[in-house]
Amino acid sequence: MGTSAVQSRTIAFIGLGIMGSPMAANLVRAGHTVVGHNRSRPPVDRLVEAGGRAADSVAAAVAEADVVITMLPADPQVTEVVLGESGVLAHARPGTLVIDMSSVSPRTAVAIAEAGRDKGVRVLDAPVSGGEAGAVEAVLSIMVGGDAADFAEAEPLFGALGTTVVHVGPHGAGQTVKAANQLIVAVNIQALAEAVVFLEKAGADLPSALEVLGGGLAGSTVLARKKDAMLNRDFKPGFRIDLHHKDMGIVTDAARATGAVLPLGALTAQLMAAARAGGDGPLDHSALLRGVERLSGRTPE
Repeated sequence: MGTSAVQSRTIAFIGLGIMGSPMAANLVRAGHTVVGHNRSRPPVDRLVEAGGRAADSVAAAVAEADVVITMLPADPQVTEVVLGESGVLAHARPGTLVIDMSSVSPRTAVAIAEAGRDKGVRVLDAPVSGGEAGAVEAVLSIMVGGDAADFAEAEPLFGALGTTVVHVGPHGAGQTVKAANQLIVAVNIQALAEAVVFLEKAGADLPSALEVLGGGLAGSTVLARKKDAMLNRDFKPGFRIDLHHKDMGIVTDAARATGAVLPLGALTAQLMAAARAGGDGPLDHSALLRGVERLSGRTPE
């Protein structure tokens, strides 16, 4: 089934959280019929206000859909929503394209693709990077695993959600690349947090220091996106430590399975776990700064 950038599709969007809500709204703005379902009702009502439609169940959402997109917190929710008795595969029409944009293990992505094949449903794993701001601004980076023909069909939809959209390989490859993304982001945030504490303890003017660092080799998207949160100690979640902790578990498990040794990744995973154990799980992952402050003898603000 071919498609074009202007062809309207009927899309079931399941999971309207921090990321899913703006993504679904962007698909509405692109001219698609978007039927939303979420565990709690308020995000569904907001989607309706944005021009979407509401569904009270997964079954109702996917019944008439050409494409089903799931954006859920972790492997258990994705497994239940896609593979469960009341789930996507039980109610989607044959030929439907199911795109899981959650961040789950490569193993889960492959299992979903195999189950979809048995039901005559095509599956892509298409996790994203860019956080809440990237979702709102439709500038996400989207890494896609699955068959090339299915990717080609989905590409116009991805174009309404992000600016960097790449087919990275077969089923599960998208999740492998996302795991690498989460490794790089976590280590970058930890390094930035350590630099902030170091600069403050040394008496440097922090805004000026971060400005000049951002213009050199130390500059990064992490620095640009997270410096204000660290300067202001404003850790309103764009991406929660709870979720990055989950993702670092995926990284370490996948690395062990492949025989890759990740010393910095393992340490950062433990620091992420410590932040969560200390009660910072609901905060943005830039709150790794609080852990560095504690280690440096400072009570976090």
